[in-house]
Amino acid sequence: MPVPGPGYSITVRVEAPPSASAAGDLTGAIGRVGGVITAFDVVESHADRIVVDISCNAVSANHAKDITDALEALPGVAVRKVSDRTFLIHLGGKIEVNSKVALRNRDDLSRAYTPGVARVCEAIAANPEDARRLTIKRNTVAVVTDGSAVLGLGNLGPAAALPVMEGKAALFKKFAGVDAWPVCLDTQDTEEIIRAVELIAPVYGGINLEDIAAPRCFEIEARLREKLDIPVFHDDQHGTAIVVVGALRNALRVVDKQIEDCKIVVCGVGAAGSAIIRLLLHKNPGDVIAVDVNGIVHQGRDDLDDNLRSIADTTNREGMTGRLHDALVGADVFIGVSAPNLFGAEQVATMADRAVVFALANPDPEVDPMEAQKHAAVVATGRSDYPNQINNVLAFPGVFRGLLDAQARGISDAMLLAAADAVADVVDGDRLNPSFIVPSVFDPAVATAVADAVRKAAHA
Repeated sequence: MPVPGPGYSITVRVEAPPSASAAGDLTGAIGRVGGVITAFDVVESHADRIVVDISCNAVSANHAKDITDALEALPGVAVRKVSDRTFLIHLGGKIEVNSKVALRNRDDLSRAYTPGVARVCEAIAANPEDARRLTIKRNTVAVVTDGSAVLGLGNLGPAAALPVMEGKAALFKKFAGVDAWPVCLDTQDTEEIIRAVELIAPVYGGINLEDIAAPRCFEIEARLREKLDIPVFHDDQHGTAIVVVGALRNALRVVDKQIEDCKIVVCGVGAAGSAIIRLLLHKNPGDVIAVDVNGIVHQGRDDLDDNLRSIADTTNREGMTGRLHDALVGADVFIGVSAPNLFGAEQVATMADRAVVFALANPDPEVDPMEAQKHAAVVATGRSDYPNQINNVLAFPGVFRGLLDAQARGISDAMLLAAADAVADVVDGDRLNPSFIVPSVFDPAVATAVADAVRKAAHA
């Protein structure tokens, strides 16, 4: 199922004989081992040799090595250098700080810094609310992690989490003009994380929690929301839930079903799955069946923590027991935020007619999308190389843009639901079809629509 993509893109500098067949030999060797060429540039030409840069996509680091080995196996060809293009864009980090004001002379300096800045400090001391107007707090978000649940890679720690947090900050700026900064904490103690965020909060207009493992993430978010006068938003929970609920609204329009009549199976009851279930329940679905590694969640299980107990108390009205395959029988919707390759086309066939499958485990979904399409009417994944990508970037930039613009002190389920509807509404009736239930992450209308919806909900 994996196909070559830009995540494993390399540029290989090779030296080859200057024959008429050189280009064909090089590209043919890459094609035979499954590489996809994206650029071919001659950088040097001599009487006895040419030097060529070939950029191509692979499916993994091992596949990239297969490509270079295939080139080196050609007669007279030598590989001079291999550059991993993903690593190249991370050199020195992906974000920086720029001044918004010119410092051209002493006058500029005396207003931006001493002595003029003292008057601004005194104004804020007299009226702390002025910090939202006169400092970066007005437009700045902290992206906070402890590195305990980085992407699908697990507990990598704060330093290894930093590239993800940098990327998050870059997306905030690109899509919503929000200034965000990574805060990677060298602790996984709940109390220390809460206290650390409390201590830095005066600088920020919002806190985006990221890649903090469940169940600690639930307590950290809940307690910070109680303590702080700025919005606290765990993107792995609520960003995912917003996009899933918005996408599901459109998917059900495609299959002509009402959510009130639907049996929805949610596989994975960690941070994302729990938030999806809780937001879905506001839409009054026919029923929700939650499934974790130990099977269907029901009130009779003796292994339920506080989170699972809450899920059991609000879902599975008929007390169904069993495993994932049992839950799928007759289900209208599957939403997976769990693990790869859990079922196949034969299980999709047991679902209701015109079924909807959201297989969102990344990079390898719960079911091969091509297999799911044999029986499901609508299929979505978390991947960029299939239609209907469910991606948090459709939500969090606009959500924080709206929260900051409203100078919100908190965040509510009404705001999350408004954001979900806004994501769905960007796809109008003329464009809606089984392969297009959510807008592109590059659609500039998305962040604006989400921000407007959140700001209105905040003021309601």
